[in-house]
This record gives sequence, structure tokens and C-alpha cells, in this order.
Amino acid sequence: MHDIRAIRENPQEFDTALTRRGAEPLSSQVLALDEARRAAIHAAETAQAAQNAASKQVGAAKASGDEAEFERLRALVAEKKAEVATMQAEASAKDVELRDILLMIPNSPLTEVPQGADEDENVEISRWGEPRAFNYKPKEHFELSGVGSEMDFETAAKLSGSRFVVLRNGVARVHRALAQYMLDLHVDQHGLTENITPVLVRDEAMLGTGQLPKFAEDSYQTTNGWWLIPTAEVTLTNFASGAVLDDAALPLRMCAHTNCFRSEAGSAGKDTSGMLRQHQFEKVEMVTICRPEDHIAEHERMTDCAEAVLKGLDLPFRRIVLCTGDMGFGAQKTYDLEVWLPGQDKYREISSVSTCGQFQARRMNARFKPADGGKPEFVATLNGSGLAVGRCLIAVLENGQEEDGSVTLPTALHPYLGGKTRLVEGRLV
Repeated sequence: MHDIRAIRENPQEFDTALTRRGAEPLSSQVLALDEARRAAIHAAETAQAAQNAASKQVGAAKASGDEAEFERLRALVAEKKAEVATMQAEASAKDVELRDILLMIPNSPLTEVPQGADEDENVEISRWGEPRAFNYKPKEHFELSGVGSEMDFETAAKLSGSRFVVLRNGVARVHRALAQYMLDLHVDQHGLTENITPVLVRDEAMLGTGQLPKFAEDSYQTTNGWWLIPTAEVTLTNFASGAVLDDAALPLRMCAHTNCFRSEAGSAGKDTSGMLRQHQFEKVEMVTICRPEDHIAEHERMTDCAEAVLKGLDLPFRRIVLCTGDMGFGAQKTYDLEVWLPGQDKYREISSVSTCGQFQARRMNARFKPADGGKPEFVATLNGSGLAVGRCLIAVLENGQEEDGSVTLPTALHPYLGGKTRLVEGRLV
């Protein structure tokens, strides 16, 4: 959420940031509402002061025995009390109206984020690894005989409908091994703290990270009001909700492996084959909570952590920086990592790592107390995939495929697979 004081001080900068994201300038509308809100608050405070003064006079009139004055002042106090209640209700309504508008406005991009309208204007930063040269046409993951029937979309459709999958035997074990490998790497080498979090959260948690109110249709809500998390960003970031953290405790670097749920609203017809785009999937999520001055360095660090997973699995990838028109709602800057999928003959997103600055912290009132004893400040928050487990499975299968349909598995996974090195007809050998 934006700081209303910053908008008052520099409305042009606020509008410029919005136009960079393809949105309409809003400073005039926001500041007009802010002015009306402050006027309503001032009027309510003035009326409250008049009520208090009249109340004191009531006591004096009673003590003096002037019944006529006592009754007049008592009636005046009752009138002022009703007036104050009306004015306070108006001020509260204006406050809610302003907050509702601010909650719907996206974060401001950092100045170095490239200007652009959509994904076609994202900018490649670097590449790692060389895509393997095949002497045959490589297949997509769901076509491989090495996977066999152990990636079962038919049974999943019978159970739940489209965009679900059942994994069995060796394929299921490789999927589990990938998640374990990611967690071990992040905990043992990157210093992240592992967590197991709920996948059902309240409205406040979804609002704090920006999924609500604007993107409700992208998530699932239960009949009793809980939301199924689209990512553990929601739970991990909200650890700091309403808290004042010690400066010495920062940065908090965390990870969690969870099921994630997305309605995929607006994605009809996209990636309908295979398990690239699912309603339910698993992800190892990374979240950092840090001092505002450290968030740029933490963004680079977190992206390096995600890249380390791909490097360890020997999967070719590229890093791109998203342009202003393709960034997520809460992001100030985002790197996407795109892994090479030979079956599709293209790079596809496998991780998105974003710094949100203090945007989410304002929404959830997450602060820290500076070591110098100054007043509490909002923290900065970052989140990133480390990685999407299902998409990583796809990349491992497609990059490791052999001409006979079997799959040679990355060396890093062998210890997690009991020393087995290949997938043949869905079974480890």
C-alpha cells in the first residue's frame, strides 16, 4: 500500500510511477479524498472539543443552582454529542474509502525497471548452461515412455476435473526428491529457516500480501471463509503482520514447501497439455523480511538462491527482468528465471523473485525498531520461488530424456532416490 504522506509531498512522482505501469494518474482523486477525510476529522475534533467545554459548564451550572442554565447546557451537550457521532462516522467512512482506493493501487516500479507494456518487452539479463543438442525431435514430458502411465491425468480428471494430475511410483518419488533437494540446499547452504505453514488463511493474510481485494477471483475460498494459499508467500510474509521486530533479528530469511492453489482465472486455453499449469501444485517458496535499505541486495541474493537450484540440477536457464507492464501487483522489481524445455523448444518460467519494498509491510503493519532507538519503521519484504516443484519435474524429465523414452536423472538427485539414476516406464532403475 502507498504512503499517503509521500503522495501529498510528491503527487507527480506518484502519477509517473502509475503511468509507467500503464495505469491512469490518480493523485488528484486520492488527494481530494484525503483532504475531505482530514476536513471531516478536524470537524469531528472541533465538535468534540465544544462538547467537552459544554460538559464542564453543565457541572458549574448545577453547582451554582441555576436550573434554567443547567437544562439549557444539558440539552446543548446532548445536541453536540449527536453531532460528534455523525461527524466521527463521516470521518471513519472517508478513512475507509481512502484505504480502499489505496489497497487497489499497484506498487511503484524502481527506476531501473525497463519500461514496457507486456511480456514481449521483458529484458534478458543472463543465461546459464547450454541447451542439449538432440539428434532426434525431443518430446514433451507427458509424451515420454519413461514416464509411462505414472503421470495420470485421466484419473485426476475423474477425481477433480481438468488441470490436476496424479503422480505415482518413480515419477512421484522424483517429484518428492526435488522438493527435498531444494529445501536442503536452501537450509544448509543458503541459511534459510524452514517452516511448515497452514495452507488455509484468513482474509487479513491475503490482503496483507496483495491478493485481496483486487485478485480474489485468482484464488479459492472455502465456504467458511478461509482462503487456500496461492503460495507460501502469504503465510511466511504474514509472520511479521502487526509486529514490531528487533533490528538485530533482521533479515529474516525463510522457506516453506507447500501445496499451492490457483484458479488460473483468465488462462483458458493456455498450457492445457501436461502439468505445466495446474490448479494445485507444490512449491518451495522463499521469503525475506529485512531493513528497507537492504532490499536491493537481498533481491539479488534471493535470485542467486533460486538459480543455485537449477545449476545444481544442470538445467539450462535464463534470467530476465520484467518490464513495468508485466510485473505483479505488489512488486517493485521482479526477476523471472526461465528454464529450457526442449519438448517445447523454449524457455518457460520456473521462478519469479520480487522485491516489494515497504508496500506489503504497510498493508500488514509490519515494522521494526531501529538499533539507534528511533521510532519503528516499516520493514521491506521479498518473495520468490525456489522453485516450483512440478515445473522443475517437467524440466528434469524433458532435459534428461533419451531416444528410447527413458529419462536420465540429475546426479544431485541420486542420493534422494536410493542411488537410482533413471526412469523407465515410470519406475526408478
